[in-house]
Amino acid sequence: MQRAAAAHEDASMTTETATRARTLVDLPSPKGVPVLGNALKMDPKRIHLVLEEWERELGPVFTIRLGPQQVLVCADAGMLQTALRERPDKYRRFSPIESVLKEMGGNGVFSVEGEGWRPQRQLVMHALASTNFPAFFPAMHAITERLHRHWRRAAEHGEIVDMGKDLARYTVDVTTALAFGEDPNTLEKPGDAIQDHMALIFPMIMARVNAPFPLWRYIKLPRDREFDRSLRVVQEHVHGLIERTRKRMAGLPPLHPHNLLEAMLQSSAQPGSGITDDIIFANVMTVLLAGEDTTAHTLAWTMYFLGTRPDIQPRMHAAAVEALGEARVCPAFDDIKRLDFFEAVAHEATRLKPVVPALYLETVTDTVLGDVALPPGTPIFFLLRPSMLDSDHFANPAAFLPERWEAGHHQVQPHDTRAYAQFGAGPRVCPGRHLAGVELRLVLSMLARNFTLELAVDPATIAEVSAFTMRPSAMPVRLTPRPD
Repeated sequence: MQRAAAAHEDASMTTETATRARTLVDLPSPKGVPVLGNALKMDPKRIHLVLEEWERELGPVFTIRLGPQQVLVCADAGMLQTALRERPDKYRRFSPIESVLKEMGGNGVFSVEGEGWRPQRQLVMHALASTNFPAFFPAMHAITERLHRHWRRAAEHGEIVDMGKDLARYTVDVTTALAFGEDPNTLEKPGDAIQDHMALIFPMIMARVNAPFPLWRYIKLPRDREFDRSLRVVQEHVHGLIERTRKRMAGLPPLHPHNLLEAMLQSSAQPGSGITDDIIFANVMTVLLAGEDTTAHTLAWTMYFLGTRPDIQPRMHAAAVEALGEARVCPAFDDIKRLDFFEAVAHEATRLKPVVPALYLETVTDTVLGDVALPPGTPIFFLLRPSMLDSDHFANPAAFLPERWEAGHHQVQPHDTRAYAQFGAGPRVCPGRHLAGVELRLVLSMLARNFTLELAVDPATIAEVSAFTMRPSAMPVRLTPRPD
């Protein structure tokens, strides 16, 4: 189906053409019920699938109603890129996201808006700059070696590997070590791990952001009490990270900070910095949650395609042997650039199974997007997958073709990278995207070098679950060691 909009280069309209723009009432909409509108259909675990189903029925631009609020739903890549470029002046993140995260103490660089965003952004971007990665590499290498040992033991004993759990633990270990200067080694610690509590947070954020009424602020249901217990554990963990770092730094001369948390604490001590304890807490929590969730789910969905497309594995193994030689894990940071194909595999996996299936924005001023006039405060739900499955953007779009992402590869055309917005774009592009790329390369090259993989369940039983990001319902696999 042809979905490309005519105004991809600049979906904004001039004042003259704005007078001819459509309004929200001119757009198609699915049937709803009185008062609640379409809210009853918005199952938080399936919200992206519900919206995509309506998009197939109604087209790439339509509206839904959540209680009294009219929402624009858009699957046009050009309109999305325009909105992302014009943040924060014309668009902001959907305001309930900020309010929900703020009451959790997590209103950090991801969700904060207005004047509070820029200083937080500068701090996080500096800490996660790619120029810091050579110094990060020894810790990342050690944690990847730990993951290899863990998987080899499981493979030698014929155990089924719960990839969702293992990858979450791996990414928490990497994020905590690099951003906060501690290696929690959750991969090898039995029992209750911090990410078991973190796993409850994103689904509840999704449910509360899309709730037509904030009932949890007045009545606590059992799921709210369970969430509150897990949130307290995560908050205590974050407070512990901050206090231990403060103690390490106490009495020492000012030095170049070794991680994000040290940088925040040093900045907060400067007169007029504006970096308060609340801001530090919010950003530690933000980095911990975001660093675990998106990368772990990207890797898990990549495992799905390696299981359903085993013909990809020999090429990955050959590429890993060529890059790593006899090493089991990428031995040096300079070798990371030789692992382009592994990041290409992950990109292709998330084109078909996007970890970020939707972006939730809101207008700040009167504006026209595409040919639709929008008043201030209009929520916009951007759907990402329809554009990535559009043949106007990607050739043979239903096929899993990692080579389409390889630099200098010209046989899979068209290839419109603007339609792939898993890390966002514009001023608020994801600050952790480069770190995620290194993690993807390390884990996938280690896996391909040392193991073959097969799914331990029928792939048809693995469902897409929306929990702010989109994760697989399960990802059990069997690993077989490759001969030395």
